[in-house]
Amino acid sequence: MTTKEAVLQALRSCSGQYISGEELSTQLNVSRTSIWKAIKALREEGHTIEAATNNGYMLIHNNRRLTESEIRQGLSENNRNIEIHVYDSVTSTNSEAKRLALEGAADGTLVVSGQQTAGRGRLGRSFYSPKEGIYLSVIIRPRFDVSKSVLITCAAAVAVAESVKEIAGKDARIKWVNDVYVDDGKVCGILTEGMTDFESGQIEAVIIGIGVNTDVSNFPDDLKRIAGAVDGDYSASELAGAIASRTIDYAHNIEERTFIDSYRSMSTVIGKKITVYKGQYKVNPEDEIEGAAAEVKTIDDDGRLIVVYEDGTEEALSSGEITIRM
Repeated sequence: MTTKEAVLQALRSCSGQYISGEELSTQLNVSRTSIWKAIKALREEGHTIEAATNNGYMLIHNNRRLTESEIRQGLSENNRNIEIHVYDSVTSTNSEAKRLALEGAADGTLVVSGQQTAGRGRLGRSFYSPKEGIYLSVIIRPRFDVSKSVLITCAAAVAVAESVKEIAGKDARIKWVNDVYVDDGKVCGILTEGMTDFESGQIEAVIIGIGVNTDVSNFPDDLKRIAGAVDGDYSASELAGAIASRTIDYAHNIEERTFIDSYRSMSTVIGKKITVYKGQYKVNPEDEIEGAAAEVKTIDDDGRLIVVYEDGTEEALSSGEITIRM
């Protein structure tokens, strides 16, 4: 851990109280000059740190600011040194991650932004991505084949739900295959995309894009009906780091399927009556597209939705769109 990271950790541990430069110096076993330089660097990154004579320094908790140093604090030890790119705004974190992957970015590279101007969702939909959200994409250099694509999305959904519980204290549920809900509002969508070498037919990289709502007060009325937010007093950077770290770990161990039991336990659809849309999909809730009535039996170890249709036939779905029938 660098001196800057150690100072930030110490300031955060003080929970809004002052800590003197001398105490920081003694606690971290570095010089007062090193403390001053670390404070200066943290301020340049965007952290608000008050300094008061005879009191020392105090971190003013800016819980929606995305900074590299705090994102790293949310990463597990084995992912602490991944490459991280942080932006105030990008067109799409997936698009930026693809660009970096083409330039040779390493496995585990993380792209994070507080806004997207051209966010994308599944099935060609746009993904509303206003300021102060958490938008991130992880580059995975695959150790698996394309048949695991559904599992990757399932793994990312579990990573989000577990991280939201750990960092924000919110219980989250998953609607197959890629939507995460808190209470009755959708707080997260996931878009997994592959990059293939056309000559060899091999997957060169998998881009896992994750968007988390932190505030929906300024959302358009049509989105407010279905959108929710991970609100509360927590660090957005720490949540981004926790999500990324779990996603990387699950992706690297995809064959073990260590997350699939959690995915099933968090499911909102097992045992529910649904409508299945294949080929043509409902882009908007009001779209009138004919679907097939079914009941969800379970989710198998490959992340596929096992459904039973009204005529008694059973099918394993690895793609498609579903709505829960009320």
